[in-house]
Amino acid sequence: MNEKIRVFVVDDSLLFRKVLIDNLSQNPNIEVVGYAIDAFDAERKIPSLKPDVVTVDVEMPRLNGIDFVKKLLPKYPVPVILVSSLNLNVFEALSAGAVDFVRKPDMSASNSASIFINTLISKIFIASRARIRVPASAPSPLASQKPIGSGRPFSLNAGNTIIAIGASTGGTEATLQVLKELPPDTPGIVVTQHMPEGFTKMYADRLNNLCRMHVKEAQTGDVVERGQVLIAPGDLQMKVVRTGSRYTVSCFAGEKVSGHRPSVDVLFQSVADTAGASSVGIIMTGMGRDGADGLLKMKKKGAFTIGQDAESCVVYGMPMVAYNIGAVTVQASCSNISNVLLKHLYTL
Repeated sequence: MNEKIRVFVVDDSLLFRKVLIDNLSQNPNIEVVGYAIDAFDAERKIPSLKPDVVTVDVEMPRLNGIDFVKKLLPKYPVPVILVSSLNLNVFEALSAGAVDFVRKPDMSASNSASIFINTLISKIFIASRARIRVPASAPSPLASQKPIGSGRPFSLNAGNTIIAIGASTGGTEATLQVLKELPPDTPGIVVTQHMPEGFTKMYADRLNNLCRMHVKEAQTGDVVERGQVLIAPGDLQMKVVRTGSRYTVSCFAGEKVSGHRPSVDVLFQSVADTAGASSVGIIMTGMGRDGADGLLKMKKKGAFTIGQDAESCVVYGMPMVAYNIGAVTVQASCSNISNVLLKHLYTL
């Protein structure tokens, strides 16, 4: 790396701010160019310091991190990583344009701080290459709007189809953008989104409030069925398995695959093995290659596969690798993936 990534830290805790600055400064590819004790302090300093990435504490006095992101990004579009405890508001900040988040460590737990720092550094590298998107307005519940394909029943073949979605950085909002356009009787969907334990339950609940399908955090034995979306739990792997004439999911504490738990590859490969040609695979925004090999396996088994295009990705990594190895049948923008999916389902 020729130039260091310029990082600006926003945190009202003197102790935690020092932990962040001292640890980040030890990385030879990062330069901490400044810090702020609250959002107003940050608003004054960021324009002149011109950081490449900003880390923001979600819970701050006077103006919280969520409102700060909403205020900052329209004027100064810089990649923001949220530092958050188990807080539902983190998803509101992501919808406002923040790139990613990392869970605050439990300082009493062994290795918790070092795992946190390593995770944050990894996310800083990714965020420095992210495409910043500032939405015109926050998403709103859509239940009152007419669903796409309203009144058109799916065929029996479509009804037996499993749809598998995998995403990472930028994927919380990208997956929402796809799911919120789908009618309530869409065939069963399984989703792996790289996300820490605890947040997947809150994410599923949020999607359930914004989408027409029923969305829940998956548990072992849950049936993959029409009208339901199952989200892989944080820190567990999720597979689709055949149980008699039905498909169910198995959630288990397996090893990390492609560096992740849950891993998109684990999900996609299980769908390839169990559903084969009766499946659709969708790979979306994210760094790295998790899911690419699994998507290729699905395609080789006859599945229809969709990759998010470069222009609409926050990070065009996972979909790019999948496309380059021949795993993608069709590339589409995030806003058009639901249309491509429905067109395929209605032709089955």
